[in-house]
Amino acid sequence: MALLTAMIKSLMAGLLVLAALSLPGHAATFSMKRGLNLDQWVTWPGEDQWSDAKAILPYPEWRKFLGEDDLRRLKEAGFDFLRMPVDPSPLLSDQTTALRDDLYASVLDSVRMINRAGLKVIVDIHLIPAGGSRKIGMAEVMDDPRTFELYVDMARKMARTLAGEDPKKVAFELMNEPIVDCDSDGTSLWPDRQQKLFAAARSSATKLTLVLSGACYSAASSLEKIDPKAIPDDNVIWTFHSYDPFLLTHQGATWAGDFIPYVTGLPYPLTAVPKAQLEMTLDTIRARIKAEAPWTRQSGLLAYLDEQVARMDSPDKLDGLMDAPFNKVEAWAKANHIKPENITLGEFGMIRQEYGNSYVMPPEYRAAYVKDMIARAEAHGFSWSVWSYGGAFGIVDAFNGDKAEPDVMKAIRNLR
Repeated sequence: MALLTAMIKSLMAGLLVLAALSLPGHAATFSMKRGLNLDQWVTWPGEDQWSDAKAILPYPEWRKFLGEDDLRRLKEAGFDFLRMPVDPSPLLSDQTTALRDDLYASVLDSVRMINRAGLKVIVDIHLIPAGGSRKIGMAEVMDDPRTFELYVDMARKMARTLAGEDPKKVAFELMNEPIVDCDSDGTSLWPDRQQKLFAAARSSATKLTLVLSGACYSAASSLEKIDPKAIPDDNVIWTFHSYDPFLLTHQGATWAGDFIPYVTGLPYPLTAVPKAQLEMTLDTIRARIKAEAPWTRQSGLLAYLDEQVARMDSPDKLDGLMDAPFNKVEAWAKANHIKPENITLGEFGMIRQEYGNSYVMPPEYRAAYVKDMIARAEAHGFSWSVWSYGGAFGIVDAFNGDKAEPDVMKAIRNLR
């Protein structure tokens, strides 16, 4: 009899697990709809000055440029949350040991400043490449086990710093665009590392919503390879980024590979101008490649240009290209019983101007692209946050205190 009772209990437990897995996932505590990324500023002084409180505080760096009135204007423009990049390199540097508590406290103060403006906030730990005077970046964290453990400990401390905040107003994103598992073999390293980061953050902040992603630049195709059941928690939002079509959104960006820097002047969409005008622009790009690209790369770059243009030279082709990431994420979410409100398009946008490059993307193209991406996100039930407040992709500010053209912000204000 005891054996039969045990078998029945075991069977019932199994059925309950199966039932739970078949039900839609619960919503996260933190909810949002329309957001903006604050900048990942890179105008820090050299790392040898990070021990100077006057040089590095307040923190993050946008605090040196934006005030509460600027944040309130974003609320008035229709945003309900901000994604706040935090550069973790100072939190991992030996130069800041004496100031470490002050840095975490300043992040907390920045979160509260955003909340006071009536906006929710995602604290986004946002690694950028090392170089120049910076010793620690994405490659160092991913390639060196000791540095990764330091990063995990930093995530634990950041979660502890944020743990007492209102979980309906504050969420925590553990790593922006992890550059790992980008090889053709697929996902292998990131799931284990994300689980370690998740465990560290969750043990310190039991109530906060945690924002997680796939590997390899947080692409939709990388999120598809993640098994969310490996994260035993419903209080999670999953994020992906999309800048498709990259040929158009990153024109002139010198840091985006050896092809894009030669590309400027293309309209969005390509059909926005007469075909003859488009061909003249393409001929200008081809001439630039022939004049400036390394001899051994010219034929490859010219062929790649033609290939990319052919993928988007009609409205149907462009729609298919831009729809693909959203459809992939939606299919993944449905297969894993994740509600649309637990998905966010964490980054998208179109470059305004590469720093030092004279070409400025016409604002009407930028506004059209942002509207089209927002329409896709909202049609799928996903929240979104456009990149970014200022800088190369700025929709509010440009460079050196100048303002960006108002077209993108006007399009967002006019959303219903």
